[in-house]
Amino acid sequence: MDVASLLLLAIKTSILLTVFSIGLNASWQDALSLFRNPWLLIRSVLSMNVIMPLVAAGLVVVFDLSASVKIALVALAISPVPPILPKKELKAGGHASYAVGLLVAIALLAIVTVPVTMTWFAHAFDRTANIEPFAVAKIVLKSVFAPLAAGIALHHLAPALAARIARPVGLLGMVLLIASALPLAYASWPMFRQLFGNGTVLIVAGMAVTGLFVGHVLGGPEASDRTVLALSTTSRHPAIAMTVAIAAGAESKPELAAIPLYLIVALLVCIPYVAWRRGRSMAAQT
Repeated sequence: MDVASLLLLAIKTSILLTVFSIGLNASWQDALSLFRNPWLLIRSVLSMNVIMPLVAAGLVVVFDLSASVKIALVALAISPVPPILPKKELKAGGHASYAVGLLVAIALLAIVTVPVTMTWFAHAFDRTANIEPFAVAKIVLKSVFAPLAAGIALHHLAPALAARIARPVGLLGMVLLIASALPLAYASWPMFRQLFGNGTVLIVAGMAVTGLFVGHVLGGPEASDRTVLALSTTSRHPAIAMTVAIAAGAESKPELAAIPLYLIVALLVCIPYVAWRRGRSMAAQT
């Protein structure tokens, strides 16, 4: 196994640990909470699965982007929530029940929405693309449902133990993620550099900012819900986005580089928003 494979394995392990730690602080009621609030579920789906794909389609039509960037934007727009996102949402003042419930609901719906939306995009833009629901289900099962269910089960069976290990497990997952992701990002810099200088980064940043705005507006009257939906609308599951992009014709690493570039840009764009929402949340508590 080469260094790159080891780093990818470390990233997958870190995600499993992080999602497991989220489950250690959650309940089955949290996981299913969004299905008991249909109006919030509708707004969430509208923000993530309707408006953002339309935004991506608009960018693809209006701007003269490379084929790889067009594929990446569409793939990201139709992908579900990344499994480690609830950690950030909770730190920004989001409500745990909605953060976990949205993670579960959108991941479950993605098994249907991703293939259907991808087929529509392929037809609209005269491309050939086919992604099986099983491929999406396999990813969300491994990265979301299995570790989250394990954590929730331990929380239910041994709440004291779950509370004691949740923080160190989550910390280990985040440290492992940073330690493994940074070398990969550095090694990918030559591919990222090809996307600079032609406005691609600005367009990617604009899409991320639009996601924050749309999610914040559709989050509703509850401040914590706005925070969760804004961050979820902006941030997307990288593994599913990669799977969609490959199905749409992206084959080489340079062609796929726009996806991790978007994730990095979105992370930077979200920093001031997270700081603002965290400040508002702390002020409301005092």
